[in-house]
Amino acid sequence: MIRGTVAIFSRDFKKFLSNPFVLLMTLIMPIAYLVVFGNAMGGAITGVPIGLVQEDPYLEETPLFLASSEALAHQAEPGEAKTFQVRVFSSEASAKRALARGELAAAVVFPSAVSNTHAVRLYLDSSEFATPALVEGGVRGLLVTHGSPAPLEVYRLYGEVDYFQFFGVGVIVMAIFMSTMMGGVLSLIRDWELGIIEGYLVTPVKRSSIVLGTVGSGTIKGFLAGTVIYAVVLAITGLPVPGAGTTLLVLLVLFMISAGLTSLVFFIAGRLKNQQSFAAVNGFLNLLLFMTSGAFYPTLGMPDWLHALTVINPEYYAVHALRALVLRGQGLEAIVVDLAAISLFALTCIVLGITTFRRTLE
Repeated sequence: MIRGTVAIFSRDFKKFLSNPFVLLMTLIMPIAYLVVFGNAMGGAITGVPIGLVQEDPYLEETPLFLASSEALAHQAEPGEAKTFQVRVFSSEASAKRALARGELAAAVVFPSAVSNTHAVRLYLDSSEFATPALVEGGVRGLLVTHGSPAPLEVYRLYGEVDYFQFFGVGVIVMAIFMSTMMGGVLSLIRDWELGIIEGYLVTPVKRSSIVLGTVGSGTIKGFLAGTVIYAVVLAITGLPVPGAGTTLLVLLVLFMISAGLTSLVFFIAGRLKNQQSFAAVNGFLNLLLFMTSGAFYPTLGMPDWLHALTVINPEYYAVHALRALVLRGQGLEAIVVDLAAISLFALTCIVLGITTFRRTLE
């Protein structure tokens, strides 16, 4: 019995050592969780864009407006970057337009010189998490510090959005990713192991057709999964059902991100030949993409080096687009950049996937 146990142990352990990629990922994953997860969750939110404007009519800039502009522009937590990025607007209408376009997290309207006891009005983008409370607390503290008699009136543009609803939108993208990885890449790797991919080569089917066919199938699987989870999220979070036009835009975003994620994982899977490697890559990608997408926590709370990853993260653009549509009720103009970024990402990954697939077969 001992001899047999030693033989089985030796064989299994040698198999583990024979795959250096899995061994490396086993060591990297705990460190990745510490670095990525630890920095993506709960960090100090900095650089919040807010707009300041003095209401009309006014004879000159009031002392409260000048002091508030200076104080908010320099407010910061100890050892952290500045909490707010202050923009001064010439009119209330222009500040509200910037807020509606998503350029600002809040707009603060100060009373004019001829009505300096009137309320300070604070307009918040309430679709975000943690940021509205941070801005409101900063403005309230400012008024107390300067002993202003003006009360504060708070207007939440999109109503009360709780964390359950905020996070629920991000879960839709995670469902697409999981469907893409489990239903797309895993199927491809099984075909590698069973020799089905090699069987395609003796047929007239082109290698690019194999890539496009696999990506197309994975895209539809991810789209169906995302659509189902989208309906479930609306049902259990209490979010209102959008109109027909918004729903079509949501479905467009779900289809585009499904194509982008499927293209990405196919590109990576072009170099994977076993399920152990797949499992290692799956965990790492899920951590890296989902944690930097803003689904859990505002990206403004991330350090600069981690926040920079959102520029190339397709899930970040998908989460941003879905929140604009579902939580804010905005239209196509608010998600044009997101759709363009996801499309470019998907196209790039398809080209790289075809190239990698050809080299792997050779």
